[in-house]
Amino acid sequence: MINNLSETSSFANQILFELRNKNIQTDRGKFRKNMEKLGIIMAYELSKKLVYTSKEFETPLAKMELPLPEPPLIIGVLRAALPFMNGFLSIFDHADSGFIGAYRKEGTADVQIDLNYAALPSIERKVVAVVDPMLATGKSFVKTIEELSKFGQASHFHLVCAIATPEGIQYISNHLKKNKYTIWAAAVDSHLDEHSYIVPGLGDAGDLSYGEKIVR
Repeated sequence: MINNLSETSSFANQILFELRNKNIQTDRGKFRKNMEKLGIIMAYELSKKLVYTSKEFETPLAKMELPLPEPPLIIGVLRAALPFMNGFLSIFDHADSGFIGAYRKEGTADVQIDLNYAALPSIERKVVAVVDPMLATGKSFVKTIEELSKFGQASHFHLVCAIATPEGIQYISNHLKKNKYTIWAAAVDSHLDEHSYIVPGLGDAGDLSYGEKIVR
């Protein structure tokens, strides 16, 4: 299942306008803040699909009940996910979280993803939100879930991104047949170019947040 926010009227479009606009995105602090805002919106949308349990409590005047959500386990894919993930943690501030270090190997004919860091709790029978701003080829999401599955069997994965591509969505569909998952995207863009970059996209979310990296 795919939830595409750009198919609805949403303030996410205003944030995406500023994240994509090359005359605005050079403000690094604003870019990080916008990515965090988008994370908050995406977390709110995802919250509608969680399991809710009624809880009784007392106000100053009376007893009452409210349905409360079971927060997901939130996994961020370093480094680009950090501002986006902060938006999720602003909403799900009681949630457990973990981190995966994944990066695209440069200089290879075919896109390859390497995982070099993992700090993860058990995911056994948990709802897991994997947060990464860009769903380009889909390979980092698939590799992340393969790594997470070493730490238990999740009840459901929510794959959350700012921008996705049809190619990446199809790759996930082809490789995660044994997993229950939902894709959340603020927008689904046209295609990947010959270098597997998203078009029209927004550029490198990690570099825009923190500065250009030295490739080794």
